[in-house]
Amino acid sequence: MVSKKVTVNNPTGLHLRPAGNLCKEAMKYKSMIKFQFRETTANAKSVLSVLGACVKSGDEITLICEGEDEQEALDALVAAVESGLGEQKS
Repeated sequence: MVSKKVTVNNPTGLHLRPAGNLCKEAMKYKSMIKFQFRETTANAKSVLSVLGACVKSGDEITLICEGEDEQEALDALVAAVESGLGEQKS
């Protein structure tokens, strides 16, 4: 299992479009991928789970990957979140 804290920096947080982009990236990997935000743990491969976490711009989440391609998945997801998940940074 590998994990890393990352700050959501796109202007609208994890609303529908960036949540979908996060899920699309997570689905590329075989590993179990989730993230923790406050007291919530969300499945990064489920748009509803990601939306339900109510992550806003500037919030810090902890990405957690566990499985055969965990490090590759973690690196890709951290890069995706840091790049704004397809949206312009504020």
